[in-house]
Amino acid sequence: MKKGKLILLLPLTFALSACNIEFKSSDFTSKLIPNWVSFLTQLGALLVLILVVIVFAYKPVKKILKKRQDYVENNIKEAEQSKAKWQENELKSETTVLESQRTAADIVSEAKLDAEKEKNLILEQTAQEVERMKLEAENDIARSRKEAEEEIRKEMVSIALSAAEELLGREVDSSDNSRLVEDFIDQVKKDEEA
Repeated sequence: MKKGKLILLLPLTFALSACNIEFKSSDFTSKLIPNWVSFLTQLGALLVLILVVIVFAYKPVKKILKKRQDYVENNIKEAEQSKAKWQENELKSETTVLESQRTAADIVSEAKLDAEKEKNLILEQTAQEVERMKLEAENDIARSRKEAEEEIRKEMVSIALSAAEELLGREVDSSDNSRLVEDFIDQVKKDEEA
């Protein structure tokens, strides 16, 4: 049964309990057909009582229940909205975390590539520098050798001239000098080759 019907039955049971019905055979017929004035008075009192209950009890309770229902519904809606916002924020944060991880991975791979390029560049520059130093050393060695050979040749020419002057007992002129030097150099080269 609904609450509204229960509230309406309450005054009716009160009115019925107020009636003193005795079941005597002589009064039974008189009590079966009630007095109309008494009946209308009791019916009016019942209607007033029902009206009072409706005005002072039923409507305020109904308003309180309606407010409570609205409050609960609002809380449910707010909870659903909060849950939706939470899920949206969670999705955003997951997306942000994934993007951050992707960005970090890109930065790491880019740094590795840059480091590899830098390493290759340094190795290439070092190889070029070693090659340059090697060429410079070879050039220095060749130059030093030529200078040493030239120095030795000059020394040998000087010794040869001194020896020729002593052997010949005279001073050697430039034409003799040139011829003697050339002969001596040819002889030295032949000795080196052998």
